[in-house]
Amino acid sequence: IPESGHKYYLQFSTEDYRTGEDAGNCLATVLYPKKKSPPAVSIKCSHTKDQKEIQEEDNRLYQRIRHQSKPITGNNIPDSYGNIEPALEPVWALAVAGSSSIMWEKSTETVGYFLAQVKSVRQWIREDDFIEFDYTVLLHEIPTQEIISCHMRLKWLPGHPLKVKHFCASESHAVDEGSGAESGSAAGPSAEKGANF
Repeated sequence: IPESGHKYYLQFSTEDYRTGEDAGNCLATVLYPKKKSPPAVSIKCSHTKDQKEIQEEDNRLYQRIRHQSKPITGNNIPDSYGNIEPALEPVWALAVAGSSSIMWEKSTETVGYFLAQVKSVRQWIREDDFIEFDYTVLLHEIPTQEIISCHMRLKWLPGHPLKVKHFCASESHAVDEGSGAESGSAAGPSAEKGANF
């Protein structure tokens, strides 16, 4: 689109991250603006799981985390063999969801990211019902093959959007951009700018 950028029309299928089951089909338009900013996305999906089933799964994940006898901590998830301890699977699931908002903000038309590893994670004890974690995540940048380290603070309560703050740094970029509060969900992240860490 002259003066605006490139617009893409996509049709794709989705799958449940944990089980690999079909989760539905989506149609999307993505406009990458000429100026450096996140893409403008319009998306419509048909889901094979109903909303009640998704809420039940969210609640099971939440209850599993809430009923730990002590705050969760961990390092190198997955390990060098690709294994994730069963006790750390909920922490990994939240890292996948939270880091997707970072990847959303940082990705461009020519550069994309994948979550490579949770380098470290620590749970914060809160007085309210929310659960909160501090993560250091490693993102794999494509096509440069660079590994980007990001600090991520994540806060979640079922029925509420995931709140993510992040700050990323890399050797080649010295200090990279950070974010304020990010809201995101499996349905699609949306950004709310705020103060940096």
